Amino acid sequence: MSFTLFPDTRLALARDSLAGLSVGDALGSQFFVPGHRPADLAAGRLPAPPWQWTDDTEMACSVLAELAGAGEVDRDRLALAFAHRCEPYRGYGPGAVTILRLIRTGTPWPVAAASAFDGQGSCGNGAAMRVGPLGAWFADSTRRAAAQARASAEVTHAHPEGIAGAVAVAVAAALAARARLDGDRPPPSRLLAAVAAALDPGGQVHQGVLRAAGLLGRPVAVAADALGNGSRVTAQDTVPFTLWVAATRLDDYPAAVRACVEAGGDVDTTAAIAGAVVAAHTGVGSPGGVPADWLAAREPLPDWAG
Repeated sequence: MSFTLFPDTRLALARDSLAGLSVGDALGSQFFVPGHRPADLAAGRLPAPPWQWTDDTEMACSVLAELAGAGEVDRDRLALAFAHRCEPYRGYGPGAVTILRLIRTGTPWPVAAASAFDGQGSCGNGAAMRVGPLGAWFADSTRRAAAQARASAEVTHAHPEGIAGAVAVAVAAALAARARLDGDRPPPSRLLAAVAAALDPGGQVHQGVLRAAGLLGRPVAVAADALGNGSRVTAQDTVPFTLWVAATRLDDYPAAVRACVEAGGDVDTTAAIAGAVVAAHTGVGSPGGVPADWLAAREPLPDWAG
């Protein structure tokens, strides 16, 4: 049955997803600090606060601010927001810094995005890492979630796989938030099948999501070995595993983040993506949701974050 969300409900769902994204990002980033071990988190020992978030969160805040202000993505405005709010010390990759510097100095975003990687465009995980709150915002329509995710990705990612990664994460977050409203907990196989159905067939992200569905019930290490853990910093190497984590731990945010930390690799980004999808379903502070003490340990978000 179709339905339409009130604006305050959209914003509440998106804010919960942003909380899950930013806490996962900030906590995951702590495991690049010497002396912080995955075994500590598995045993319930948390790093000392504050946990600083990275570019994943900064860009996600711009996406939510755009939605909160206009209700949908305006690519010109979003590109400028990304460019002017970019703080390179937050961990932006060299390619992203170059694209955003071009935009900030007047290059049209289609030209800047297309110039990356010798004209191939970026297939990095940047578009996917920031889009979970957008998916939660469009919980009433996976079609709109996919279209708006594509628009949000195109301003920095001209490569089809970079765009597909964003679409996959947004659709997963939309489905997770919709299931929360319905009082449902979709089986992992159904969630992954619905995400795969929203992607253009034949692409590597699409194939990875299909492989993820075949790995349900397997240990984290096996799934990460087969799907990737973000070490290559591409959508193809990041999104399938994070959606496997989210689908299998959709009602347990701490377990989802622990799985990402256990897998290693680009932990802040995998935990941000999986955390955004799961928190769209669990919310904050509820059983299985983003723990209140984890949220308190995260560095505060910027005032303009929507």
